[in-house]
Amino acid sequence: MAWFGLIRPPYSDTARMRSPALSPAVMVACMKLRSVVRVTGRALSNAVGGQQQVAAAAGGGLCLDEDPVTRRTFAEVQKERQEQAKHTVLINCPPNVNENKFLKYLSQHGQITRHFFYEGYGAHAVVEFLDRESIESLRSATSLPTVENECILPFKSRLFTLKSDSALGNVPVPCHRQTALPINELIQKLCKAQNIEEQAYALLEEYQLTDENIRLRFLVSSLIKDIATAYFPEATVNPYGSTVNSFGKLGCDLDLFLDLDDIQKRIAVKTTGPFATEYLIKRVPSARVATQRILSVIGECIDNFGPGCTGVQKILNARCPLVRFSHQPAGLQCDLTSDNRIALRSSELLYIYGCFDHRLRALVFTLRCWARVHGITSAIPGAWITNFSLTMMILFFLQKRSPPVIPTLDHLKGLAGKEDKHIIDGHDCSFVSNLNRIKPSQNSEALDVLLGEFFEFYGNFDFSKNCIDIRKGKEQNKPEVCPLYIRNPFEQTLNVSKNVNQSQLDRFVALARESAWIMQEQISQSVHKENTAWGLGTLLLPSVFQGIGKIKKKRKRGPASDRIKSLLDSLKTNGKAR
Repeated sequence: MAWFGLIRPPYSDTARMRSPALSPAVMVACMKLRSVVRVTGRALSNAVGGQQQVAAAAGGGLCLDEDPVTRRTFAEVQKERQEQAKHTVLINCPPNVNENKFLKYLSQHGQITRHFFYEGYGAHAVVEFLDRESIESLRSATSLPTVENECILPFKSRLFTLKSDSALGNVPVPCHRQTALPINELIQKLCKAQNIEEQAYALLEEYQLTDENIRLRFLVSSLIKDIATAYFPEATVNPYGSTVNSFGKLGCDLDLFLDLDDIQKRIAVKTTGPFATEYLIKRVPSARVATQRILSVIGECIDNFGPGCTGVQKILNARCPLVRFSHQPAGLQCDLTSDNRIALRSSELLYIYGCFDHRLRALVFTLRCWARVHGITSAIPGAWITNFSLTMMILFFLQKRSPPVIPTLDHLKGLAGKEDKHIIDGHDCSFVSNLNRIKPSQNSEALDVLLGEFFEFYGNFDFSKNCIDIRKGKEQNKPEVCPLYIRNPFEQTLNVSKNVNQSQLDRFVALARESAWIMQEQISQSVHKENTAWGLGTLLLPSVFQGIGKIKKKRKRGPASDRIKSLLDSLKTNGKAR
């Protein structure tokens, strides 16, 4: 019979198995619904007014849940994910384990509600039990590993290793993909779509976080919480950023927030006599020093006692102190912070926008892919535009459409109730959390039109004078001299794009103009050759832009350089006519 032992698994790279592919038409049908409802990986149950008709028109027998009105808040979705994670274990197992025997063995400890396998430094299974008591039962049946010439650190986490010689199958278990498609494979897939809108939803389907990947991320968060609560029993560890804001790409980092707020809240204690007691606690000069010391200790614990946690770095002198580490079993790079509450509100704000209109997420994923392919954004810190800055630019553009595709932050603040009021470090971070209070957009522009108009908008935007502000949704004079000024939506005196230099901004503008030209040509073409890049596939080919760049440099010497400008002018005229 198989048995379990808590050890660091012998990681080794093996080939990833992929889920069966859907046709582009089916993907569009799915994504027009799921881009609204599966914003954190688990299908939320509903869509907004007109979006139901969009999904129904896509056909394919897809339907919404029974209740077409109620949609869960960000907090409700996070709470459900956290509860799932508490009931879940992570098991390193042989790639050809017999799935039926594996599940039968685990079922001895309790009912399994969900499981899946993935490949990352070996095959792993994520298993969710109905009851948390099942995990304790599994722990009681699990032995510590026997090692020679070494000593173990007996920290019993929810990460196990399956040992078996007799419960193996003939073929590897089917594994869920945890990384995005390479760009060349993506372009090949886009060529099979019927139109640019289908291409955008196919790209979204390939790049967005899956339900399985989000479950894994919340499990890692829960495992880190188990370590933190050894020192701070009331602490919580929650994901924020791309994992929860509906714009996360497969393979993105996992941002974690160590929340000690409940510990520090003053609780009114009723005194029953002439005496009162208080805790004897260490004191430090400032909240920043407290954060640094807490993260330093938690970082040491992760490094010394966290199974599978490697490469721990304590970056405590950064503007926002953090602990960075790799969680090898999950294949995730993690950043743990403890004083970044505004970032949590930013995550919820993006979640609200991502849920609001089914076109937004497809547009953001498409433009982020375009930006990364052409070096506008980069995984390396530097003078490049960041994904967050690019997303702010997309939101601002959509607020500027007539009628607007999405509301301004000030509008969302006006809809906020008492429960939505949040003042953090003197900054007003209030906005409505209930999506059902927001009226659907009256804008019905097609996704390909919005994509082309985005390129035209920023190809002609006066960056020298104006700043971008999603709170107001209109151009304002820049408060300081810098190439690109994007106002932080909550900390209004900060420029989130302060790192961008003039060279990178000029490059973005040039690529936007060239892309507007290409989009106009692609939209006008009704026939596309099989296995030939077209539409978004053309936008994602670096060679196309390299060629145009060379032509552009030559044309600067003569009158023909006005060609792109005239094309953009015609686009602008057509846009106004619409």
